[in-house]
Amino acid sequence: MTNIQSAYIHIPFCQQMCHYCNFVKFFYNEKLATEYLFALEKEINSYLPESKNRLSTLYIGGGTPTALNLEQLTFLFEIIHKKFDVSQLDEFTIEVNPGDIDDEKAKLLKYYGVNRISFGVQVMDDQMLEQLGRVHRVKDVYQTVDLFTKNEFTNISLDLIYSLPHQSVEQFQKSLEEALAFNLPHYSTYSLQIEPRTVFFQRHKKGQLHRPTEDDEVVMYQILQDSMRRQGIEQYEISNFAKPSYESKHNLAYWSNDYYYGFGAGASGYIPGERITNIKPLPAYMKKALAKEKPILQIDKITIKEQIEEELFLGLRKIKGYNCEIFETKYGFPLEALYQEQLEQLENNGLILRDAKYLKLTDQGILLGNRVFEEFILEEEQLVKLS
Repeated sequence: MTNIQSAYIHIPFCQQMCHYCNFVKFFYNEKLATEYLFALEKEINSYLPESKNRLSTLYIGGGTPTALNLEQLTFLFEIIHKKFDVSQLDEFTIEVNPGDIDDEKAKLLKYYGVNRISFGVQVMDDQMLEQLGRVHRVKDVYQTVDLFTKNEFTNISLDLIYSLPHQSVEQFQKSLEEALAFNLPHYSTYSLQIEPRTVFFQRHKKGQLHRPTEDDEVVMYQILQDSMRRQGIEQYEISNFAKPSYESKHNLAYWSNDYYYGFGAGASGYIPGERITNIKPLPAYMKKALAKEKPILQIDKITIKEQIEEELFLGLRKIKGYNCEIFETKYGFPLEALYQEQLEQLENNGLILRDAKYLKLTDQGILLGNRVFEEFILEEEQLVKLS
């Protein structure tokens, strides 16, 4: 499948379970983690039996990939170097948490060609870190940034979460300013989402989770935009900001609705015509993969309706907007043939801007993104008219 240029590899192990996270994750166990890596290798082989396959981007996420010990990380990178031509990667990212990586592991990442670090800080406040169930503290953030700087990593992305329980606008601004003082080339920033099967979800159901108001959340987002702008860091996606040329190439592939492999327990992949979700429980995933069978939970066939909707939902997240010429090239008719009425209404309401090439959200449209996206949900008869 030569038109697939990206791959995501999931390492589901953590030393601690955060109260807000519902990703596929398990407490780290050395024996289990080693067995998992053997299963992961078998799964990759089931899709890509050849060696040195070419990709543009590779992303190792979790969980906490660097929860693996040094020998396990080495084994993981040896698998990757065998299966992929790492020298041809434009971007090779791994997720890390403050305090869970030492100089030896940092040197290992460098040796094996990792060129981008996604750094899960979340908030620069020890009390809030404790409330989130995080293990690290603010001092660990400083030490880890120093560690990566010493090992000559220049492409570092720092993750922040805002609208946290009991967080005031002033507290958010202080946390943001401290994070921006590192002057890193990329920042990812997300409003806290209450996800099922998390500690926060249980507290929310009991009325014990006290969130900032929606108005305060909007103010936080506007402070975020203004602060990044003053720092010379451009917003290129609803939740992502970067200095020029440091935009995440891997995530841009997602937002462009491009195809990608997803390897590992609970991982999702998107290949022509299909979205694939892997088995989540580790014993079931490993049993299937070690038997040289694809450890698939389900395959969803992507209809033309779903493809068009996802194309617009994802593409409009980019600040420069969605290229309407690409739409016509892909589908054989202009965007207006499906959405003329919706486009006119959204434009009149000040939620989108249109020119000859691009469709993009206004500042108000970004704040009301879900309302905009709802307008692009298709009725079957809309497509029937074009067929």
